[in-house]
Amino acid sequence: MDSPSQEKFISKEHRNVLLRQVPEDCVEYCLYVVDSKPKTRDQVRNLCEAILSKSIEITKKLLEGYIWNREDFKLEIRTEDERIYLYGLTNYGDSLEDEWLIVYILKQLSSHFHELWIQIVDTDGEFLLIEAANALPRWLNPEIADNRVWIHNNKLYLIPLHATCCSSNTPSKFPISRPLGHLESLQIIEKNAGALICPPLIEKEAFYRLRDYPSQISASLHFALVQIPRKLAYILLNLPASISPSVEALYLRDPVSMKYLNTDQSNLLFPPEDLVKISTKFTKLRFAQVKSQELSTPLNWKKKLETTKKCDNISYEQLKLGMKLACGFEMLMKDPQYNNNVFVEKINFLLKEIADDENSAFPSDTEILCWNEKFREDDENWMNIDFRDFEQELDGRSGDKNVGSGFGDAKTQGDLRKMVERFKSFLDDEKAGPDGVELDDTDIDNDQDSSENDSSDEDPTKDVSFDSKEFSRMIQEMIENPSEIDRDYSQSAIHDANVMKEAIEQMEKELKEAGALGLDSEFYKSLLSEKQEEDENGDQKDNDSVESDDTDEKFDIDFNLAKNLMESIKSQEGLPSPAGNLMGIMGLQIPKNEINTKLPKS
Repeated sequence: MDSPSQEKFISKEHRNVLLRQVPEDCVEYCLYVVDSKPKTRDQVRNLCEAILSKSIEITKKLLEGYIWNREDFKLEIRTEDERIYLYGLTNYGDSLEDEWLIVYILKQLSSHFHELWIQIVDTDGEFLLIEAANALPRWLNPEIADNRVWIHNNKLYLIPLHATCCSSNTPSKFPISRPLGHLESLQIIEKNAGALICPPLIEKEAFYRLRDYPSQISASLHFALVQIPRKLAYILLNLPASISPSVEALYLRDPVSMKYLNTDQSNLLFPPEDLVKISTKFTKLRFAQVKSQELSTPLNWKKKLETTKKCDNISYEQLKLGMKLACGFEMLMKDPQYNNNVFVEKINFLLKEIADDENSAFPSDTEILCWNEKFREDDENWMNIDFRDFEQELDGRSGDKNVGSGFGDAKTQGDLRKMVERFKSFLDDEKAGPDGVELDDTDIDNDQDSSENDSSDEDPTKDVSFDSKEFSRMIQEMIENPSEIDRDYSQSAIHDANVMKEAIEQMEKELKEAGALGLDSEFYKSLLSEKQEEDENGDQKDNDSVESDDTDEKFDIDFNLAKNLMESIKSQEGLPSPAGNLMGIMGLQIPKNEINTKLPKS
């Protein structure tokens, strides 16, 4: 830890950076003017203003038409501890795309000013090091990583252990093996910047997500055709970025906010009348959220949707999407929790401007036809996942290059391959240990000595690899044949088994309470009695038929389990339940609870 003399010079703002107390779903960035040649305060401030102006220029050039998820990239000049610097904090919400876009902007900005040193952290701390975890040296562990990562001149720099804050420009003989204080790291850069290192492999891994920028900026947008009220079309024409908070209001709705939809049509800001078809711009994240939402049709929209569905299915889908948008804007404008949202104020200003100006009018059909992105409608295949392609990506197999993959887009496939490669490389690394991927021989001598007798019959040169099928087979054998498992467990292994057993018992208890494991029910007993009668009336069965009986009995149990799971889910009417949560964890989508749906009979 830092000494008291160091702590007293660190402001509350800098302690937040040092202790990584960044708000949830936020990224924080600080830009410092650091130069070996001393500068006056006026010179530093002028340089900060030049950096601020350049950042505005870069964002205007790169982000024309871009829609931020919650908050945009912004910088302000601050003065703390007699030091003038630039500070920014952005809430990116669910969109990691926004976080990495900010990293890209800062990298571009750093290439224009050789005195500029940038530090960026999020809720997890040094997330650039987390991204490059597979390439980090052993000494750079989470305990000492704070304040060692900097972006400078479009590159990633690290403060090594041997770099110290001293009066001379030579490294200290005693390396620092503790976290650096924030001011201390700045002093190292000022006095001994040459001691910092820029490892190419770490930099490549840390910035891997930026490989497709700047083209990725436009690729993250999606255009779709919707039918919405003309008034709402006017809002989207003037405030296209307002689509993001409206979708979030829909996505995070609660029963209280739903009351604003089921009201008299005269009280709606955007009633289902005077509908027009326009091409609306979303981010891919927001489009996926609004598209996947199951919204009970408000009474004011029901008749319009039913009529359209009978005539044209394509128009029905466009109207359904437009209904969700209108409902999202309705909740955004009327729910008190959004009163401080900047877009609520802007939308109210537009609506008031129209109401006060008698000569103003909403756009005509002809004007709508002249808008940019004329009726652009992007393909939605990037939302579809073919799990066969997904398994191929996991296994590293490539399919027919001429056939379009059903698994997301190229960027998603690339990220998945990278994740699997990192995982497999860690498993295949014979030097891997609990503290990293590079261990000295002395660190594992004890383990080797204790296991020499057990492994003497094995080939010491045999490669270690991860086989998913073999792993699944071994797990299955452990479940089905527990008596054959080697009983020479360590105490830690037995403890882990007990923890797993308690978790399974707790899950079984919850499922029994929900009726999902009602194996003693009348339904199950009737199935067994019918099975016994069939066996008594049948011919003598050979060994193959006995195995078939076992399969049939398992089928009966599985059918009973499925029936009880469905009854448990149906009784919840869409609310969370143990059965629904269990199926969600397994990746199974709960079917809609239709009124006339009946469970199948055996």
